[in-house]
Amino acid sequence: MCYHYSLTKFALRSENRFSAMQEDYKIIEEYDDLYHINGFQFPKLPVVASDAPDRFQMLNWGLIPSWVKTKEEAMKFRLNTLNARSESMYEKPSYRSASKAGRRCLIPAEGIFEWQDVKKKKYPYYIHMKDNSLFYMGGIWEEWTDRDTGETIKSFSLVTTEANPLMARIHNEGLRMPVILPKEIELDWLNQNLSKEDVLAMAVPYAEDMMSAYTISKLITSRTENSNIPEVKQQIVYQELAQQQTLW
Repeated sequence: MCYHYSLTKFALRSENRFSAMQEDYKIIEEYDDLYHINGFQFPKLPVVASDAPDRFQMLNWGLIPSWVKTKEEAMKFRLNTLNARSESMYEKPSYRSASKAGRRCLIPAEGIFEWQDVKKKKYPYYIHMKDNSLFYMGGIWEEWTDRDTGETIKSFSLVTTEANPLMARIHNEGLRMPVILPKEIELDWLNQNLSKEDVLAMAVPYAEDMMSAYTISKLITSRTENSNIPEVKQQIVYQELAQQQTLW
């Protein structure tokens, strides 16, 4: 599953393919560079949601269904809703309401992080577009209101699908990848009138020949060092993997 990705202010500013509204500029300029976004920190991140398809909004990663009753329950619930499997998002109670109502969103990223298991050792990879361009991943979003305080939280889940061959070689335990939308159908994902069949037809593996990947250091999993620095994406060669990577 996908719980880690990268997004900087420069990428948002240079490749905002949506309306250049004043509110967009405000969000982008106030956004802190995140070289390593860790979903389990439940950060507030820029997305383009179906209720306002021409601008960015800041939503929390980790979807909280509207029917959750308490703040304590909500905070626990999001541990299991960072990702939504496309195959079951219309049936699973956590995602069913958002999916059927067409509450979908686009999540910008420069790259994603995944781990390959080789002889019971895990090696981290950074995966990105070959031309290093910004891309948008598909998500679903929801609104939850705290019954005690009246506070409303908008949150999202990243939708996943089967891994393409490149991702299957890397994420060889989970065999999953985010739904990445080709540029020509990005806005279609936000169309609230799409049928379930239309949505699932878009939730397919992205073309591997548009993507590239390389190994990085294990800084990304350090418990003592800050992984939110540019160096987290620096290429590191593991000699024990060199032979297999020449086959890519």
